Amino acid sequence: MATSNFIDYVKICCRSGHGGPGSSHLFRDKKNAKGGPDGGDGGRGGHIILRGNAQLWTLLHLQYQKHVIAKHGEGGSKDTSTGANGDDVILEVPIGTIARDAETGEVKTEITEDGQTVILTPGGRGGLGNAHFKSPTNQTPRYAQPGEPGLEEWVILELKLLADVGLVGFPNAGKSTLLSVVSAAKPKIANYPFTTLVPNLGVVAYRDYKSFVMADIPGIIEGASEGKGLGLRFLRHIERNSILLFMISAESADIANEYQILLNELETYNPELLEKKRLLAVTKSDLLDEELENEIRATLPANVPSVFISSITQKNIQVLKDMIWQVLTAS
Repeated sequence: MATSNFIDYVKICCRSGHGGPGSSHLFRDKKNAKGGPDGGDGGRGGHIILRGNAQLWTLLHLQYQKHVIAKHGEGGSKDTSTGANGDDVILEVPIGTIARDAETGEVKTEITEDGQTVILTPGGRGGLGNAHFKSPTNQTPRYAQPGEPGLEEWVILELKLLADVGLVGFPNAGKSTLLSVVSAAKPKIANYPFTTLVPNLGVVAYRDYKSFVMADIPGIIEGASEGKGLGLRFLRHIERNSILLFMISAESADIANEYQILLNELETYNPELLEKKRLLAVTKSDLLDEELENEIRATLPANVPSVFISSITQKNIQVLKDMIWQVLTAS
C-alpha cells in the first residue's frame, strides 16, 4: 500500500437521475380514430449505488471524481410501453466504507461485506401513463404524471480498516518494525517519530496455514483525541479491530503511565473502544537484561496480558502470535 496512494476520506456530489414522464398517448389506427388511452409509464431515474469490493484497500479511485451523475429515465410511449430506466452508477468501495451525509454527519450506510450493494442516492420514480387514469367517467384522460426529480446531495465516504489486530502506541514504538517482521508488508521504517503517516495492513501467517490481519496505525500522542498530532484522522481505523495490541518501548521512563495515556485517548475518542480485548507488548526488549525486565514487569497493568518482545532479535515473536491467536479464537 503506497504511502501517497492511501486515501481514506473523499467528499463527492451524488446526483441521481430524474424519472421519465408518463405518456398521455391515445390509441389510433386506420380503423379506430378515437381509441382509448395507451400511454406507458416513464422509466425510473438511475440510482447511485455503493458496492463492496474486497480487492480495494483505499478510496484513491474516487479522490478526483467529485461529481457522480446517473442517467435520467426515459419517457413512456404508446402501446403502454414503459420507458427505459436510467443507467445506474455503481461505485466500488473497500469493505469498511461508511457513507455520511455531508451536511448533517448522519450515517447513511456502511459496507461490511464483499459484493454488498446499497442504494446510496435513489433515482426518481417514473411517472404513470394515462392508461392508469382511465375510469368509467373519464375514458380518455389526456394527462399523465411527470417523473419524480432525482436527488442531489453531498456525501462523505470514510474508510475504516477492517483488521483482526490494531497496533496502538506512541510514535517510534516499533509498530511498523513488528509488522514488517511478522508479515510481508513493507511499511516505512526510520528512527524518528511519525514515520508512519498512513495505516498499513499485513497478513500474519500462523501455525497450520492459519493467518490473521494486522493493522499498523500511525502513532498516537497525548491530545490526539482533540486533534493533536495526526489527531482524529486515523483513530477511526482502530474502531473495527477485534484486538488492540498496545506497544510501548522498553526505552520509556514509565510504561504504565504511557499505557494509561493511550487508554485515555481512546476513551476520549470513543468509550466503546475500551470494551475491545487488549494485549500489551513491551518492544525493544533486547535492550533489557533479565533483572531490569523483571523490575518493569512488576509495574505493568495486572489486568492486561503482556509480553516482552524484540522485532530485531525475534524475541517472543511467536509467543506474541500465540497470545493473539488465543484471544482471537476465544469464545
